[in-house]
Formats: sequence, structure tokens, C-alpha cells
Amino acid sequence: MKNAVSLLCAAAACSFLWLSCAPKQNVELYLDQDVDLEARVEDALSRMSVEEKVAIIHAQSKFSSAGVPRLGIPELWCTDGPHGIRPEVKWDEWDQAGWTNDSIVAFPALTCLAATWNEDMSLLYGRSIGEEARYREKDVLLGPGVNIYRTPLGGRNFEYMGEDPFLAGQLVVPYIPGVQEQGVATCVKHYCLNNEETHRHTVNVDLSDRALYEIYLPAFKKACQEGGSWSIMASYNLYRGEHVCHNDRLLNQVLKGEWGYDGAVISDWGGCHDTDQAIHNGLDLEYGTGTDGLATGTKNEYDNYHLAHPYLQKIRSGEVGTDELDDKARRVLRLIMRTAMRDGKPAGNKCSEQHYQAARRIGDEGIVLLKNNANTLPLNVKGGKILVVGENAVKMMTVGGGSSSLKVQKEISPLDAIRARAAQDGTEVVWARGYVGDVTGSYNGVTTGQDLSEERSAEELIAEAVALAGESDAVIFVGGLNKAKHQDCEGRDRKSMELPYGQDAVVEALAAVGTPLSVVMVSGNAVAMPWVEKVPAILQAWYIGSEAGECIADVVFGDVNPSGRLPFSFPVALSDSPAHQEGMSFPNNNDCFYGEGIFVGYRWFENKGIDVLFPFGHGLSYTTFEYSDASISAKSIKSVQEAVGADVESEKKARKSSTLTVKVSVKNTGDRAGAEVVQLYIQDVEASVERPVKELKGFKKVFLEPGQSKTVSFEINEDMLRFFDDQRHAWVSEKGEFNAIVAASAADIMATLPFSLK
Repeated sequence: MKNAVSLLCAAAACSFLWLSCAPKQNVELYLDQDVDLEARVEDALSRMSVEEKVAIIHAQSKFSSAGVPRLGIPELWCTDGPHGIRPEVKWDEWDQAGWTNDSIVAFPALTCLAATWNEDMSLLYGRSIGEEARYREKDVLLGPGVNIYRTPLGGRNFEYMGEDPFLAGQLVVPYIPGVQEQGVATCVKHYCLNNEETHRHTVNVDLSDRALYEIYLPAFKKACQEGGSWSIMASYNLYRGEHVCHNDRLLNQVLKGEWGYDGAVISDWGGCHDTDQAIHNGLDLEYGTGTDGLATGTKNEYDNYHLAHPYLQKIRSGEVGTDELDDKARRVLRLIMRTAMRDGKPAGNKCSEQHYQAARRIGDEGIVLLKNNANTLPLNVKGGKILVVGENAVKMMTVGGGSSSLKVQKEISPLDAIRARAAQDGTEVVWARGYVGDVTGSYNGVTTGQDLSEERSAEELIAEAVALAGESDAVIFVGGLNKAKHQDCEGRDRKSMELPYGQDAVVEALAAVGTPLSVVMVSGNAVAMPWVEKVPAILQAWYIGSEAGECIADVVFGDVNPSGRLPFSFPVALSDSPAHQEGMSFPNNNDCFYGEGIFVGYRWFENKGIDVLFPFGHGLSYTTFEYSDASISAKSIKSVQEAVGADVESEKKARKSSTLTVKVSVKNTGDRAGAEVVQLYIQDVEASVERPVKELKGFKKVFLEPGQSKTVSFEINEDMLRFFDDQRHAWVSEKGEFNAIVAASAADIMATLPFSLK
């Protein structure tokens, strides 16, 4: 528990402006406390000594930083996320604290949230995890993550929201107020260019400004400006020779300068390396710097942080002034007052039925039906026999993978959920292991308690599965990746795109039997599928958390109609991916130039004419949809650049009048209720610079009963047509012809509507 300090205990605090704030009874009033926030911050800052200011800008334990007891300002407590609240660790060590009441609900990994293509699910996610954080008295949730998916080998891709900056930006924005309305700050991460894990501390990334501004910054910008995230975590890697945790260009010039960000920049744990750079280059709060706390034997190792005694000594010697210190302390005070000192905070709750229901809803909507020949799914073998094959059908997936490893109250396995659901129809379910993967089942002192040891050979396991498949009416293979090193795991990248542990051989053998086969992939990354033509049905199931098994069973048996869409492309081979072209080796421990520029994900594959296994935005349904009557309200958009900067009202009027509307009717032509994700892409027909074939600029998820139709509409404005001009360092648009493309995926075009910018 935190060392809570009552505001009433400090006589000096009696005149603080914040003491006059009345308790807030609802979210709207509660958020209105920010009205006098700046006055309260400045009042507190004016009363603090230099030593007190230094004390609040660095850690005092693994996950907390100091307050100012003399003034009644409490300490700040962080917790890892973003898929659940991390179990408690000791004050100075990563080892478990041994609590018995820190088990939580594991929510789906953020790849699954991104696959919902549904902002409502993002808001639900934020509110639910925010309540769990608040109940545990946390002030800062270290998440969500929005780094761009640059390669299928990225070990931490499962924590992020895919390859497209627009999709990631749209989905991160609702998550943030969902958390922060609980009085808990989000700490959006990892800002930025953290696209590999193997050499994340040493790789020096460089890229064009156009790629930086068009691909890698937009989701962070939306998180800060539209989501209003109260803190942001700087990444481990270097950018143009400076570590991002103290990078003048990214933190001072872009984040705090161009974007006007007023929140606190928090270092990733151990990401700070230099005192002078930490002072001058935008870092506000330093955590985890090269110590194990008191375990090193030093009286107080936290005083040796770059923003601790070394900083204080430079101030005392006159080597540096205090302007930077005041800015850092001001931002940290602002963060404390928005969270730990927030008046009228909700109580929060954890492991509630509502949270499990939320996790299940998000998981249900995020599962993607990649392939479904001959209506193999949903299963209809009532009274028959189903064979489930694969270690991932029984293995707990919430333990491991790095800082997102969790200690759950419960985790329902796919096998248990499938067995329970099948029993309702009198259907027998048997399990065969099929392959041996990771049998360890522990991370930082949390253990699954599962005994996954196996003495049989790979040949014996396959033979067993094949024999049982011949006796069954349907086969479900549950495989993919896991959270072990060099799988989906922090600190390590995958070594190849192929499935590990000989799973391809298992799938090939099962497909040869002839019994209807469904493959369920549990992973946060794309995998190679050399057997794709031999398997009739494939589900991408992600890491879904506590309700994983229930969600998979919901979709397999048709209780839920799948509506997820891929947030990243599935290439056929690793060599097709942009980060793996000649001269752009991955991983890279030296200078790494992103030579593909803006051509990431589907932008790359379409630009190069490379076929993919499954395209960005792809996902099937158990029903069918028909698009019709696509229209565009006007043939042209008038440029509003002349009005920009004139005055606010003129600019607003110009922008409002300079839009056009795209409409399309979508009808459910099947016999089941379902949801379709209507996607809007924009194509610049002719430009002075190289542009992608098309770019996602809008999407809407529409739920339809059988036979029901709805009209979906999108607004297009000039901002959606712009590209970043490196030479002018500005977003610009060019007069000319464009296409509005209505699609069901990047490869499934429903209508192309031309228009122009005048």
C-alpha cells in the first residue's frame, strides 16, 4: 500500500487552492477539477525547495516516486499494463511481494482490441482496466502501447495496435478517458520507434521526417491531443544518436513544442543514461535506472539516479540553473494532482463479473475468421465427437511475455470451454497434445501450476492425434505462439515467421486425415502458413486473457458471429516484408535506417504489387453482406489553406463548408445477425511525391439483423488528403484528383468514387 499522507496533516497546506475543491459526484464535475489545476500547481511549486523538487522527479522504489510530505503532497504509484494490473513486487526488487489479494482480470492483448475495429470496445476496455487500477490504488497505468507493427518478428507487437497509424490512433483515443475518468493516468508507450526488442537499448534509428510524421507519430499525437493522456513513456532506443528518454528533437521540439503537451514524460525502466541530457532534453520522471534499489548495498541507491543527487549537485555548483527543474516538477505535480491528489475519485473494483463480461465482449469481437471453406465453422456435430489438438488448448497464456505478465484470478482454457459448450449438445470432446512447446509456466515468481512435461516423441504425439482424428467428426487444432523467449515476448524478437515446435507437421498430418479441420492461431503476430490451402477453416484468436477459452468457444460454436478484422497484414513470407529487404536487416544492433519510409504494412505490399496471405482489414463472417448505392455528395473539396490563421471562426467555417460526404448502404443478406466493418481509403491519383496506393482514413462497424440495411457515411476533409513535406516541414495538400474507396478490406474494394481538391 502507498504511504498515504493526509492533506490535513500539513498546516502549511491550509491555504492551498486545491483544498477548496468540493468532492465531485460524477465524471463531468470530477473532470472539471482541472479548471483551477494550473493555479494549484503553481501554488505548490512556489512553496517547494529545490531539494523537494528534485525528490519528486525520480523513483523511490521499483514503481513509486516521492511526494512532498511537508506539504501534504502524496507519492505517485505506477503499475504495468496494459492488459491487466501487474502483481505487486517488493520495494526494491522484481521478486513477488507475496500478496494474496493482487490477482486480477486479464483483458485481451491490444492486438485483439485493435482487431475489434470498434471505438466502443476501446472505451469499455479503458473503463474496466481503469477500475481495476483504481481499486489497487495505482496512479499511473503504464499503457496503452501504439508502436507501429513494422515486422512480423517484433517480440512486443502483441502489446500494440497494428500497422496503420489511423487505426491505432482512433482506437487509442477512447481507451484514455476510460482509464483517466477513474483518477488513473494512462502512460502511452513506447514513444517512439521502438520496433525491435533484441537490441532495443542500443539500436540507433533514423528515418525520413515524412515517415516519422506520417507513420510513427500520429497515434501518439492523437493520444496526447485528442485522448489527453496525462503521461507518456519514452522508449529505450536511440533516435539520431540520442536515447529517446532524453531526446531533444522528439521530446522538446515535437512533443512539448509542436504538440503543446502538458503531461509528464516518464522514462522506460532503465532508459535514462546521461545526467546532462536528462536535465535538458525533456525527461520529467526517471524510473529504473541501472539499480536494484537497496539490493546493491548502497544506503539509498535511488539518490544516484541521473535526476537525483547528480542533478542537485549541478544546481548547487551553478553548472545548471533551475528553469528545467521547475518545468519537470511542474509536470510531475500536475500528474500527481490529476491522480493521487484527485478529489472524489471512484472506489474502483477488481475481478467483478462486469469486468469478466467486458473481457469476453472485447475478445468475442476481436477474433478474426480468416478462412471458412464449405462452412466448416461454426461446428455442428451435435451428439458426435470433437478432437481438440495442441498445447495451446490447455496452456495458460497470461503468465510470461515480459512486463505484461499477469497473476490472474482465473483463466479459462480453450479445451475446458469447448468441452463445456459441447456438453450442452451431448457432444464428446477429446484432447491430443500434438506437440510440445514451452513447459516452464513461470515469470517473476508467478507460476501457472501446470505440469506440461511430456516424455513421448514428436512422432508419437502426431500418431496419436492422427488416429483420434480418424475417429472424430471434427478436429480443432489450437496452436500458434506463446509468451516464451523469441516468441511473443518483451526483450526478445522472433527468429522466424514459421510456427515453432514442429506445429506445421502436425497440421499437415491432421489435414491429410480428411476430417473437417479448423485451425485456431493463438498469437500476437502473423505466422507463416504453408498448409493454408489444405485447411478449410482458420481463426486468428490472439491472446484474449481470462476469458480466452470462452471467446474461442463462442465463435467456434456460432454463439457469436465473428466480426474481427486484421489490424496488420499477413505476408506469405518474411522476405516480402519491408523491414527484411536487403540492407535493412532485422534485428539491428547498430545504425538502422528505415529505408522503406512511409511504406509500412499494406502500403508496402500494394506499392510493390506483392500478394499477401491475408490483407489488412480482412475478416469473414457467418453471414453475408451486400454493399450498394455508394455515393459522394460533391465532386470537389475547396482548399481551406487561405483561411487557416486568419481567425478561428473563419477557419472553422471554411473547414465545415469544405467537406464532402461518402455514403454507402450495407445489407445483411444472410440468415444470422452479424457485424460488418466498412472501411474508407483515400487514393491520391497524381501527386508530386510518391504516395501509397491508398490509405485508411475512416471505418465504421455496423451491426445488422438478417435482412436489415443501414446507410454508413463518412466525412472527407482536406486534412485527410495531406502528406508531410520534409522540405517545408509542414503538412501540405495538392490540388488534383482523388478517389474515395469504400472497402471491406484493403484488398476487397466495393466502390471507387472520384473527387477533386480545388
